[in-house]
Amino acid sequence: MTMKGFLARGPRWTIRLRLTLLYGSLVLVSAGAVVGSTYLLFDTWWSGGSVIADVVQNSQQVAAGGAAKGPPAQAQLLERVPNEKARLKAADLHQLLTVSGIAMGAVVTLSVGLGWSLAGRVLRPIRTISTSVRTISEDNLHARLDATGPDDELKELSDTFDQLLQRLETAFQAQRQFAANASHELRTPLTLERTLLEVALADPDCTLESLRATCQRVLAAEAHQERLIASLLTLARSQSGLTSRSLIDLCEVARGVVSSRASQLADAGLTISCALNSAPILGDDRLVEHLTANLLDNAIRYNVPAGFITLATGTADGRSFLTMLNSGPHIAAEQVARLKRPFERLGPDRTDTGGGTGLGLSIAASIARAHGADLSLEPHTGGGLAVNVTFEQARPDNAPPRRETSSKPRRRVRALDAP
Repeated sequence: MTMKGFLARGPRWTIRLRLTLLYGSLVLVSAGAVVGSTYLLFDTWWSGGSVIADVVQNSQQVAAGGAAKGPPAQAQLLERVPNEKARLKAADLHQLLTVSGIAMGAVVTLSVGLGWSLAGRVLRPIRTISTSVRTISEDNLHARLDATGPDDELKELSDTFDQLLQRLETAFQAQRQFAANASHELRTPLTLERTLLEVALADPDCTLESLRATCQRVLAAEAHQERLIASLLTLARSQSGLTSRSLIDLCEVARGVVSSRASQLADAGLTISCALNSAPILGDDRLVEHLTANLLDNAIRYNVPAGFITLATGTADGRSFLTMLNSGPHIAAEQVARLKRPFERLGPDRTDTGGGTGLGLSIAASIARAHGADLSLEPHTGGGLAVNVTFEQARPDNAPPRRETSSKPRRRVRALDAP
């Protein structure tokens, strides 16, 4: 950069420059205080004793020399004392200020140089951290700063960056795994559809019944693909946050979802018991309905013959909750956390999704996060899963008005599959 450009832009006020100026200013103020106090003390305590002694000695010499000079000469010598004292005091104070000013300038100059050097030494680890972080991208998130040295604030800052990089690496890996799983799940029904159509077209003895059966299987694969796409869209919508909130009662939502799943419960031979009490929350009614439907579909799909489902809503400790408990296969406690991951299935007994996509509980967890709610999973002692979702309870005094329902019949919630 040219001098003209530097003057046009002005100096860059880096931390090092500001620290140097701070050090120099502190030394300048301290030195000024020392010089000022010394000047005042010198001005106060300067007595001019040497001047008086010289005048007295001269007076004695005049007296010893005889009366030729007489009393007038002695009086003149005594009159010279104040004037001589003032002149010498002014000269001494001027000399003190000159010497102190030179010393203060030298000390301040030296302090600025030392401050610049010390500031650079102190900030060197920060420059190292900045350089290292600048070289890290999504391709080398595995890199770490691994700072050494004393356990001070800079070491803590470096460790914080390492923890952040670890979380970013985990998030990127999960995103890549999600993309790979989604690609596989979307490709599988397409491959199946193509295979069914190619086999039907290549069969020279193809009949109307075989074509009808092939079309039905293609439609079933297409329906599975449609459910998967709908699940991915709902997952993306819940992860983008809520644009608006309205007053919702979990009791009414749960009652409507149970009513829409009556035929599925009967076909599966399951018994459901409900304890639905008012549980007002603020949120998106469709997403909350999807969350409840996913949890109930998960409880129906991964249950045992003649099993049970328990559903409850209510309020406790200023929170609104929705709890669902179902019988089913035994799940190890250390494997429960995996159920929130997209496309995650546990064990051979959960490999056959029965038309599921493996996104149900991950969608439910994402919708809960979008509402600031907590979703917890716990294995049931006798087998199955217990799910508890707690929301912030809506207060009647600050809740927005309930969203008005349309006079048209509401479309039935599509089952977004559970893992």
